[in-house]
Amino acid sequence: MGKPQKKKNVADKVRKTKTSTEIKNNPFEVKVNRKKFDILGRKGKHDVGLPGVSRSKAINKRKNTLLKEYKQKGKANKFIDRRFGEYDTKMAPEDKILQRFSMERQRTLEKKDMYNLNEDEELTHYGQSLAEMEKLNDIVDSDSDSEEKGLLSAELTASHFGGGGGLLRKKGPGEKGDKGRSRQELIDELIIKSKQEKRERQTQKEESHVLTEKLDQEWKSIQGLLSHKGSRAQSQDQTEKPKLDDYDMMVRELGFEMKAQPSEKLKSEEELAREERERLQNLEADRLRRMRGEAAESSKKKAVHFSADDLNDGFILDKEDKKMLAYKDGKWSVGEEKEEKEDVEGEEGESGEEEEVEEDDEEAEEDSEDGDDSDDDEEDSDEDAHSDLESEQGSAREEEELEKDEEELPAASASCQLSEEELKAQQEAAKAELPYTFKAPDNTEELKDMLQGHSPLIQRLILERTLKSNHPSLAVGNKLKLQKMFGFLLEYMGELASSKPPELNTVNILTPQLYGLCQLFPAAACKAMQTLLGDSAHGIEETVEVTGRAPFPGLDTLIYLKITALLFPTSDFRHPVTIPAFLCISQALTQCPVTSLQDVTCGLVLCCLALEYVTLSRRLFPEVVNFLLGVLHLAVPDKTTLGFSVVSPFKQVGRNAELLVLNTPEATEGWSRTPLRLSAVQGLQLHSDLEKDHYRLSLLNTCLDLVKRCAVLYKDTTSIFHIFQPIRAALAHLPLKNYPAPLQELHREVLEALPETPAQQLPLVFDKKKPIPLKLLTPKIVQVLDYGKKRGNTKEQREQERLKHKYKKEFKGALREIRKDTRFLAREKLSDVMKRDSERKRKVKELMGSLSTQEGEWKALKKMKRK
Repeated sequence: MGKPQKKKNVADKVRKTKTSTEIKNNPFEVKVNRKKFDILGRKGKHDVGLPGVSRSKAINKRKNTLLKEYKQKGKANKFIDRRFGEYDTKMAPEDKILQRFSMERQRTLEKKDMYNLNEDEELTHYGQSLAEMEKLNDIVDSDSDSEEKGLLSAELTASHFGGGGGLLRKKGPGEKGDKGRSRQELIDELIIKSKQEKRERQTQKEESHVLTEKLDQEWKSIQGLLSHKGSRAQSQDQTEKPKLDDYDMMVRELGFEMKAQPSEKLKSEEELAREERERLQNLEADRLRRMRGEAAESSKKKAVHFSADDLNDGFILDKEDKKMLAYKDGKWSVGEEKEEKEDVEGEEGESGEEEEVEEDDEEAEEDSEDGDDSDDDEEDSDEDAHSDLESEQGSAREEEELEKDEEELPAASASCQLSEEELKAQQEAAKAELPYTFKAPDNTEELKDMLQGHSPLIQRLILERTLKSNHPSLAVGNKLKLQKMFGFLLEYMGELASSKPPELNTVNILTPQLYGLCQLFPAAACKAMQTLLGDSAHGIEETVEVTGRAPFPGLDTLIYLKITALLFPTSDFRHPVTIPAFLCISQALTQCPVTSLQDVTCGLVLCCLALEYVTLSRRLFPEVVNFLLGVLHLAVPDKTTLGFSVVSPFKQVGRNAELLVLNTPEATEGWSRTPLRLSAVQGLQLHSDLEKDHYRLSLLNTCLDLVKRCAVLYKDTTSIFHIFQPIRAALAHLPLKNYPAPLQELHREVLEALPETPAQQLPLVFDKKKPIPLKLLTPKIVQVLDYGKKRGNTKEQREQERLKHKYKKEFKGALREIRKDTRFLAREKLSDVMKRDSERKRKVKELMGSLSTQEGEWKALKKMKRK
């Protein structure tokens, strides 16, 4: 019995599955919950459909999102609703409306009632205030001055607004008829009557005014009798003005202070350059005119400044303006004396008139201040005084500018009629003057021809005028010319330094002009300086390769190194100009042997430059320390017990190992501390032994000063004790007894600046880290359970495995969606291309058909013509 029952249950299950699949496949049995609105990105709770429906939904979704984005790609027309709270889903519609209304009212109140102190709102009706409407104070414009304003007579109303019916209406039985009079007569009569009424009202008003004045006068006479008469002292106290307190006095003083004046507009660099060039061109044209001996032009009249509140009432009434009648040479002449007088006064210029006008303004000012004591009068006089001060200042400023122009143009104020001797003297003076405009040089020779033969100050002036005449903003090619001019000026300064004797004062004066060019063209200046420093370094290397030794660089190279420190930053870690300069200095201090006092001088100058380079960055310069140690080694007479050895470019023993050892003990008597001359780098001439010993003491003084500077500069360095330990040993072996007192004092200061014991800081070492073990080939044993599934041992491992699995699943789904989106876009693009191609083929086919039709018609017409 059990087995048949089991088969029956299996059959029922099969039957139930068949019916369920049939129901699912039947579209009439599918229940679909439709929505009123389709919202993109929102998932429905009861989306039910056939298997094909999901695919169509995905396509429709891509059409509504991806396809729209593709079609709108590159377009900027987009409507954005910027109303308040439009995209805020948390706010109710009523709250949005109330907030928008309040914001709108607030916006209008901020503009309209910005300075209104009343907090109450003003109610309006059709844009008119209700408070004003309640007052009933409407103003009616009328020609009548009667007290009954706004009221019109019945006749006037009937004539204007009644269409004339009031004039021509029928009379009553008691009234006289106007049948004999026309409409024009009636209107004239009405006009006469209205004028008569107006005249009567005016006379009545005048009579009332006269009566009012009479009553006022009578009241004044009676008022004295009615008033209470007090004591005389009390009346004087009442008439006296109250004393001003400190606050009122300060307010009045502030009122009389000068008001702030607007400053002139700041001009751009191009405008300033253009004005300066025009000024120089005008000055040069005037100089050339004076060289040719031409007459000077008439001087320009001075511009009189008028303030904004000037009423043009500052004229003078001292002279008589009446025309004089006279009889001369048998003819009547009118106003000749006056014309002659005016001519005489015109020759004196307008300066006297300006002074008189200013005096009149001052007198008017004083009168206005002394006249009334009321507040209004004080304010008016204050404003007038300020305007006069402004006009006086403006006229004074213009007079200063005109005086400056007259100084620059010496011929402007001179008389036009000059004698021949004065004209020749003027021509010679103009020829001797320096030109105001110069052409930018094309090479170094032109620059030398332009500058040589002049004093250093004149050379600087020539460079300034050249820069102003050829400013980069004035022409296209000026920039390239001035860039080249920087290199030419560098070469010229090198030649000045190499000349005998060197013109170092000229180099010092021309350096600011070089700095200005460097600020205008930093890239060109960097390239030019790199070229010069590179040539110097390559020259030293070639000389060392050929001869094995190289001399110290000349004074021109030292000048270039000094200019480099002035033009470019020396504290940068890397710089395209200062780093080559560093290398050039270190190369000279290590590869150039010291064979004379001149070489020692050059080396100390290089050490000074090196310390100047590292003053801000405090970069360690071991070549400088080594050279200073070598110089001190040259001053030690006994070198057997030094305890240290020197390196290149110095030698432990030899012919030049005692260059700074004194020869005569009397050298300390006449020596004084003086700085070394830079010109001693080249052409040093010392004739006597005393001069040589004095120079040795000066070199030793400079060396000790540099050692002190190094000790102060590197005092925070950890290894300073080990660096300066040889220098301390050399200082201990110097013969101090043979040196003067200032040098001994400097020696003591240097020893105090040097550290006596090594620093307690530990040296720098690498951080201790746990060593990374080598990779082992031992296999990793993982327990596999549940038919190949990996299970972690701990909860964290299981969570990590779950997240990895979820990540892979999401990643695969994202890739699948991206591929579907790509295929969808590719289909859409292909369909667009096919549509365009089909449309193009259709149009081409139509055109070809029309052309073939035209060709057939033309051939038929041609045949007909032949027949």
